[in-house]
Amino acid sequence: MNQKDYYQILGVPKEASQEEIKKAYRKLAHKYHPDKKGGDEAKFKEVNEAYQVLSDDSKRNQYDNFGKTFDGSQFQGFDFDLGDIGDIFEQAFGFNYQANTKDNRRGKDIEVDLEIPLEETLKGEKKEFSIRKFVSCFRCQGEGAEPGTAKNQCFACRGTGRVQEMKRTVFGSFTRATTCPECNGEGQKPEKPCNVCSGEGRIKEEEKIEVFIPAGVDTNQVIKVSGKGNSGKRKGHAGNLYVRIIVKKHPVFERKGDDLLVERLISFSKAALGGEEKIKTIDGKNIVVKIPSGTQSGKVLRISGKGIPRFSGFGRGDLYIELVVKTPKDLTKEQKELLRELERKGL
Repeated sequence: MNQKDYYQILGVPKEASQEEIKKAYRKLAHKYHPDKKGGDEAKFKEVNEAYQVLSDDSKRNQYDNFGKTFDGSQFQGFDFDLGDIGDIFEQAFGFNYQANTKDNRRGKDIEVDLEIPLEETLKGEKKEFSIRKFVSCFRCQGEGAEPGTAKNQCFACRGTGRVQEMKRTVFGSFTRATTCPECNGEGQKPEKPCNVCSGEGRIKEEEKIEVFIPAGVDTNQVIKVSGKGNSGKRKGHAGNLYVRIIVKKHPVFERKGDDLLVERLISFSKAALGGEEKIKTIDGKNIVVKIPSGTQSGKVLRISGKGIPRFSGFGRGDLYIELVVKTPKDLTKEQKELLRELERKGL
């Protein structure tokens, strides 16, 4: 898989401010715009892809955390289409860039948070939940027309789905064929709009979604489910669903990356003499660890491979056990006398 360095694509350092990123983007977008002489649509799309990530603090943070594997090898990330590019170019220059695509009818993406317990990060599993979203209309099957009625040729574009548009910008005038706003590029309009969806070809309903959560996932990682966002208008492409994972805090174990930290109280005598302690791991299994004699409060033991599975799929993190020496309270008369005897002997 080709790895992309978005900072290199825009020609900015990793610590670049949002203003510097925006300035670099404007310059390159103007240079590579397909309607300009010497333009390059592939580079134009690549520049916009980089800008869409780096101009958004949340996406930029995820990209910085996962490095050049942001494009999907470690993280189910974001993909880009020409509809996205149009939105960005319109925001930056006030010009509506439309490609030969149905993306003007594309359904919007959906972003949801999914909370899972720490134990569920130990192995990959499917999760099911319901969301309310646009789905294809059951009556017209997404066509937007009443069943049995015809679709007429659009009077604005004469059936081509495209009209000429000219836009003046600070960089000059652009003229191109763009999607017909009257028929949204279909070239035809329903003679009688569907009674259920009013011609949109979609309605809002609850839908059950199933998503696979990989082992080792951590808070703020995002799982992409292609085509499970809102349905598009009149059979337009569906958007995507982005599921942001929130891992609940555990009452016993504290997560540190792929490692786990647990605190264990031990008696004063065991700290001094040494011994064994039975510890329950995050898997629910018991292991026995050796306590060295002369252990001081705060000493940390490391148990290899008993942490969280690595998201890469190779190996597991470690379990760190912090030993805390428990100071005895409510001593019996006999216990106090024994301690006084130890004190007299210099202990």
